[in-house]
Amino acid sequence: MNDYLFGELSVIAMRGTEDFAAQVDNYLKDWRWHVEDESFIVQAECPRFGTGEGKGLIHQSMRGRDVYIIVDCFNHGVTYKMYGQTVPMGPDDHYCDLKRIIGAIAGKARRISVIMPMLYCGRQHNRTARESLDCASALQELIGMGVSNIITFDAHDPRVQNAIPLGGFDNVKPTYQMIKALIKTVPDICIDRENLMIISPDEGGMGRCMYYSSTLGLDLGMFYKRRDYSTVVDGMNPIVAHEFLGNDIEGKDVIVVDDMISSGSSIIDVAKQLKQKGARRIFVFASFGLFCNGLEKMDAAYRDGMITKIFTTNLVYRSPELLKREWYTEVNLCKYVAYIIDTLNHDETISNLLNPSKRIKKILAKHLAEINGESEEKN
Repeated sequence: MNDYLFGELSVIAMRGTEDFAAQVDNYLKDWRWHVEDESFIVQAECPRFGTGEGKGLIHQSMRGRDVYIIVDCFNHGVTYKMYGQTVPMGPDDHYCDLKRIIGAIAGKARRISVIMPMLYCGRQHNRTARESLDCASALQELIGMGVSNIITFDAHDPRVQNAIPLGGFDNVKPTYQMIKALIKTVPDICIDRENLMIISPDEGGMGRCMYYSSTLGLDLGMFYKRRDYSTVVDGMNPIVAHEFLGNDIEGKDVIVVDDMISSGSSIIDVAKQLKQKGARRIFVFASFGLFCNGLEKMDAAYRDGMITKIFTTNLVYRSPELLKREWYTEVNLCKYVAYIIDTLNHDETISNLLNPSKRIKKILAKHLAEINGESEEKN
């Protein structure tokens, strides 16, 4: 890596991302220098008035800096006061605070990059009726405010970047980290066609599942969501049934890959059908574990043996209750984000970070050697 820096590095942690940003900061400090009292994190805040209105405030100059703002628009674990009431922050609140901080920078930074792991309104990415295009509008607004790069993870539909054709947009996939976590958590997993299969819970997720299946050399199956388009419930057409398309899964372990778990109903329905078809163990990879309706359904699915493990990243808020669940495994992405920031700050390409196929093959070869070694010891 060259010694050239695009600008003096500054990292701003929006509310709810402080712990994540602190881990990123530790990696950056370890790679560059070892002064414990120093930090790349800039002190910034968004204080609120009694009405709930806010403002952005930065406590040092950003002139000439290469600024990276980390924001989790889905962290409902932080609150603010409005008319004396304690109000949990929603996506709109986090997004407005992000704009306030960008406004406080006032165009003085040399470059502003926003690291938004889960895209604000990313599920409202296309129009099927008289409705708004919220995600596209938000991306255009950020670029218009002076943001050069938007870095997100496992976008619900990455084609939304077409709304900002002249703006930087990187869609990062945590494939390598998920596979690494699976091998570490389930050391007896056999990653071959005879013992493991990749499943997409719907047709929209086939792209990410195809990458897993081709990289790991596994068969691929999918479920087709049959919806009732004559009815709208909570803004969506309800799912009538999940229809499976794929080869026989009798006696095989299964990895169900999705971008998010919202209520969890779809994953449970898919797992139930996979069990009926003879699946052995069911593992779920989801970049974002939201669990909007609580954890009780997943607890019941685990007790009933439908789901063995759920892997989600630490890119968005996870409740303390979730972290205690036996069926849950957290996949830490702090080091990966630090690599991305460090590489971009040195004005170098992140192409190698976005395509982890070599690292995946390396870890698979190591895992296979360990499996074969254990088999030889038993014999």
